[in-house]
Amino acid sequence: MRIEIWADVVCAWAFIGKRRLERALADRPDAEVVWRPFRIDPTAPAEAIPLDEALRDPLMDEALRACAPGLTPAQNRVRISEVAAAEGLGRRWGAGWRVSSHDAHRLIALAHERAGAAVQGAVAEAVLRAYFIEGRNIGDPAVLRDAALAGGFPEGPALLAGGAGEGLVRELLLQGKARKVRTSPSLVVGDRALAGAQSPEAIGEFLDGGAPRAALPAEVARMRWAESLMEQRDPLGALTLLAPLQEEFAGDRGVRMLAARAYFASAQLNRARAALGPLVEERPDDTYARLLYGRTLDRLGLTAEAGPHLRLAALGD
Repeated sequence: MRIEIWADVVCAWAFIGKRRLERALADRPDAEVVWRPFRIDPTAPAEAIPLDEALRDPLMDEALRACAPGLTPAQNRVRISEVAAAEGLGRRWGAGWRVSSHDAHRLIALAHERAGAAVQGAVAEAVLRAYFIEGRNIGDPAVLRDAALAGGFPEGPALLAGGAGEGLVRELLLQGKARKVRTSPSLVVGDRALAGAQSPEAIGEFLDGGAPRAALPAEVARMRWAESLMEQRDPLGALTLLAPLQEEFAGDRGVRMLAARAYFASAQLNRARAALGPLVEERPDDTYARLLYGRTLDRLGLTAEAGPHLRLAALGD
């Protein structure tokens, strides 16, 4: 069984959830745990700011209050510290910095890609420990180097320094969005998800909740993710996920049509025109393709060319 943890390493509940998952898996030695990236603070700076200073920002204070209704940020930090202590995470607990987790996600994703799930889990543990127990700045390459070495991934620092993992993390973040992961942490097994740092008992029940459906072919899953991003009004993200399919299945009408929709929705009108023209020629009775082609031409200022397509599309309705 593969269990995906979609989580942000600057989320305290991710570390707590990791411990609870480990307890739930004590009698499941064959389970494979894979870490996936999630961003709870996409606006966090690349250059770290002391957390006490960041908490004085009214916007951050408001965001933290929304995360824990009824509690001040200080009260919530105390509550989380108590929960962490109960999970055996040590007496000293608490982040010291507000900083982007992007490079940490790159390191963790690369660890899985290059060395497998076990090494990735050890690297994730080292990153979480550095941030929450040691109070270190995980935006610092030296801190990530130490985490990579502690996790048994010595090639990690050089890969980070060379820019590796940028596309990989962007791709995974888009996959998470497409799969509608909304909370850190979220456990995903096949097509089922469990949100939040649930108790070991709840995690066990989730894992026992039935065998996941047979995995979809990779290309079908990618198409569905791209369609999901279109529904969420993220056409640029959809195009990112479609890119491999556009290369491998360049003649597939479904891939071409979805790309054309994404070009139109992202105002890449010349690309939309180039994609839609052949689709209309190949299948003149495709009312939707003709309508979108007409709208594209109209937005390009080609009103005379757009008119016949729009009229034929209206007749098709």
